[in-house]
Amino acid sequence: MKIFKKVVDLQNELFLVRKEGKKVGLVPTMGALHEGHASLITRSVKENDVTVVSTFLNPTQFNDKNDLERYPRDPEADQKLIEGCNADYCFAPSVEEIYPTPDIRHFEFPPVTTVMEGAHRPGHFNGVCQVVSRLFYIVRPDRAYFGEKDWQQIAVVKRLVKYIGMKVQIVVCPVVREKDGLAMSSRNALLTADERKIAPKIYEVLKKSMVYAKKHTVKETHDKVVADINAVDGLEVEYFSIVNGDTLLDVDTWDDGADIAGCIAVNCGSKPIRLIDHISYKENK
Repeated sequence: MKIFKKVVDLQNELFLVRKEGKKVGLVPTMGALHEGHASLITRSVKENDVTVVSTFLNPTQFNDKNDLERYPRDPEADQKLIEGCNADYCFAPSVEEIYPTPDIRHFEFPPVTTVMEGAHRPGHFNGVCQVVSRLFYIVRPDRAYFGEKDWQQIAVVKRLVKYIGMKVQIVVCPVVREKDGLAMSSRNALLTADERKIAPKIYEVLKKSMVYAKKHTVKETHDKVVADINAVDGLEVEYFSIVNGDTLLDVDTWDDGADIAGCIAVNCGSKPIRLIDHISYKENK
């Protein structure tokens, strides 16, 4: 595996790759990799001739500087995992390399950028679009791989691709969970032992809500999920939205979309770690 820190060096390498007619897969990450990321990398390796994994901690998508400072970092472990998955290239640039000048571009794709995470983290998706578009321009991938845990982010990226007119296939990969159901996330490393014990309650409540929803309204299901999670000492729901899987707008009934998802953000612990997850109510229809 080769490690690149400079844009020009990676682009020169990929120029030769494309000259040979090879397909390029990209797995964009912010580092602090785990088995969820490994599943994305492994799939890219299987489906492409060459795989690039970026490990860039993007500052423009953090609206809270403390959150950015706390975000876990372990570049040596990241590179070991990437190599273990048989990826070809690790792209680990500096902030100055990705943003040689301040990125003043503004991206807005309502409603998908303005609800849920967009409403609770102003500027977050603009930063996501800035970095993803930069990575797409740099790598020019045939396919890019994203985990389904970031349900809303995928909707945003799909709209971004149409907007910038790039022919890149967005490949959505299933959520990878711990044995107790907790969705794998880089932020999980920040949880204390006690917080780690209660965090799986989020998915436990979401799963139970699928059964509850079969005989109850959208509002009743929403209120039940919020109440059950808030009843757990150390967990507090920031938002829970039951939405149309395409538009991400709130639904009033279970017939308001072919795919309906429950998307949640929960603060865990006294110095809260923000955890997100989702459940699909599609099979209930």
